[in-house]
Amino acid sequence: MKIAFISAAQSVHTVKWVNALADRGHTVRLYSLPNHFNKQGSLDARIQVVYLRVPGFKRYFLNALQLRRDLKKFSPDIINAHYASGYGTLARFCGMHPLLLSVWGSDVYEFPLKGNMQKNLVDKNLEKADAVASTSHVMAEQVRRVFQYQKPIFITPFGVDCNLFSPKNQPKKEGFCVGIVKALEDCYGIEYLIEAFAIAVKKLPASLSPRLEIYGKGSRQEYLQQLIDQKGLSAQAKLCGAIPNTEVPYAISQMDVFCLSSVSESFGVSAVEAMACCVPVIATNADGFREVVDDGVTGYLVPARDPVAMADRICELALNPELREHFGQNGRERVLSLYDFSKNVDSMEEYYQRTIELAKKGHKN
Repeated sequence: MKIAFISAAQSVHTVKWVNALADRGHTVRLYSLPNHFNKQGSLDARIQVVYLRVPGFKRYFLNALQLRRDLKKFSPDIINAHYASGYGTLARFCGMHPLLLSVWGSDVYEFPLKGNMQKNLVDKNLEKADAVASTSHVMAEQVRRVFQYQKPIFITPFGVDCNLFSPKNQPKKEGFCVGIVKALEDCYGIEYLIEAFAIAVKKLPASLSPRLEIYGKGSRQEYLQQLIDQKGLSAQAKLCGAIPNTEVPYAISQMDVFCLSSVSESFGVSAVEAMACCVPVIATNADGFREVVDDGVTGYLVPARDPVAMADRICELALNPELREHFGQNGRERVLSLYDFSKNVDSMEEYYQRTIELAKKGHKN
């Protein structure tokens, strides 16, 4: 197939999709805004990248003409726009079909709540598409609830490479390790994890040598370091910085429990990564985690913004290595069944074909 992808070239999610589709032998052309340039060099050389000319606030409207002209020359079998607000607007104003619009999270959870103008914008983008895709069932329900969207929504989970994300045969550091790999931003609530760890440390025997490893970077880094120092955790809790995606499985495999303290989450890919590595997960009951974490089977769900509840579960798993192993094995099996990215790409290819069919029917009507 010839696939036109309209999405941010800098996004790891975009890169993962287009690279996988190129591996399947498809011809993929990626259209991105210039300020979303892929600096990492992570795009497959086979991807044709077109950076649209206009940056700035009005870029989603003013680049439509250039996009339309290039799409006519490229003549794709399918257009897949990712993110229902910005890039969805660009795809709508371009006016080309068949169009599959993929929703990501904040575009349907947060952006529409800013006002009627924002909500109406996304609503029009959804209606203009021939089909809509969502990475999770809960996010699909959000689309139906907020926009009264009546058409079918394809579920396209954003899974993991189960060869890369797998248990690693490597020496583990001594002690009991709680960890997380997330951007250091407000929505991920990492301050609540630090508070939970501080509570757990006071309850656990010193012989366990508990430690907290936080991987990622972001605007909250200075605040989180100050919180670690205030809690007297400087020797036990560490901000480890950001690491490449290829190193994440090795970092996770050093952890005994993977803790996710997000205030909101549309799809819990980080939880899936940990489960694929046979590491039990403690996560908040945010929408995305409720879908991927099987409470009491692959880990535990706790209320958001509740460090006491998270600390209790940390202590329970710290004192029960057999339960950790049991949850870890269950998690790996769940990922292989539902979130193997190779199978997810199979589904996306199927939904591309179905979108093409829906577009043909729509034009006949």
